[in-house]
Amino acid sequence: MALVVQKYGGSSVGDAEKIKHVARRIIETQSAGNQVCVVVSAMGDTTDELLDLANQVSSNPEGRELDMLLTAGERISMALLSIAINDLGAKSLSFTGSQAGIITDEVHGNARIAEVTPDRVAEALEAGNIAIVAGFQGFNRDSKDITTLGRGGSDTTAVALAAALNADVCEIYSDVDGVYTADPRLVPTAQKLDVIDVESMLELAAAGAKILHIRAVEFARRHKVDLRVRSTFSNDPGTVVLSDEESIKNMEESVVSGVATDKSQAKITVIGIPDVPGKAAAVFTTVAEAGANIDMIVQNTPTGSDVTDRVSDISFTLPKGDLKKVLDALAQNRGVLSYRELESDEQIGKLSVVGAGMRTHSGVSAILFRALAEAGINIEMISTSEIRISVITSLEQVDDAARAVHKAFDLDGDNEAIVYAGTGR
Repeated sequence: MALVVQKYGGSSVGDAEKIKHVARRIIETQSAGNQVCVVVSAMGDTTDELLDLANQVSSNPEGRELDMLLTAGERISMALLSIAINDLGAKSLSFTGSQAGIITDEVHGNARIAEVTPDRVAEALEAGNIAIVAGFQGFNRDSKDITTLGRGGSDTTAVALAAALNADVCEIYSDVDGVYTADPRLVPTAQKLDVIDVESMLELAAAGAKILHIRAVEFARRHKVDLRVRSTFSNDPGTVVLSDEESIKNMEESVVSGVATDKSQAKITVIGIPDVPGKAAAVFTTVAEAGANIDMIVQNTPTGSDVTDRVSDISFTLPKGDLKKVLDALAQNRGVLSYRELESDEQIGKLSVVGAGMRTHSGVSAILFRALAEAGINIEMISTSEIRISVITSLEQVDDAARAVHKAFDLDGDNEAIVYAGTGR
């Protein structure tokens, strides 16, 4: 008997008919002789809608209460799914994140999992029940408060439970058949990958690919959990994300596995900061103390006639939601930082190409930049890793950039990809 953890995204449980479809699929998995633990997201765009409501009643909703609000979405879908399963004649029990033993730190809105103690879930499975767990949420023992894991946190919940339960497989169900070479909503000719290594998947997730949440991939890598990404609405075998090093060694490395875009970033430029030791550290200490995560950083060549007046500009990207508080923090510390002025831009997009084969193949940068040039795309920032190249462009150009680069690397397929549901919001 195998233990299977399945996660269903919001588009998979978007209405009553979809919930009943998922219930039948889960029962089929159990009927095949498996124990089944299921993690669910909120229905459709419920989380976004709840956020919109919160922002309508307050310009700055308090974190604790926001978590109480947002976790309602997953509680609704978990209960409805359990009701549907029981109605079809199977046995099911639903659990909140805290009931399932998802213990987190005390950070509201973006909590990290500290421990997983799924005793109640394991007991339910041993008794022959299907366990339905609300994703995205946890519990802090010190504060006794409910917490949320950040956007895409249901993926992380599923992987964490799979690791804690020693599951045989962790299946992530969404509205597409697997991991594609690009977002099929953006690039209709994107191709599905049968297999991808966890390092490439991690880079794609970090670059903005929405199919898997980055923290879930990190968890899978750390705990050696192989993932299978599938569609709720088809029987396609999907994409296997390999975490085992020996298995990865035996797979053929693609020069470029995929292209990802991210429209959630903003850019700050600190202009005219003295070119002396410690100023960059002071800038990013200020950013860290404001509680923001930085993605890309670029510093230009210093200008000035001598050591006494040499200055440089530092640009960095961060989530749009953190822009205001970071600008405020930098402004408050202007006397210490000694910069001339601040500039910010929310109208940017990030494009990334990812592939493990970059380690051993030359010319990837040349193909990328030539494709962008031919498409008339201006580059504002560049960042690289061993298996990734990322660039910042204007927001209005990033979609065109993705399609141009996808074609340049011969990733276009002959047929259009199928997107069964969801908005990609």
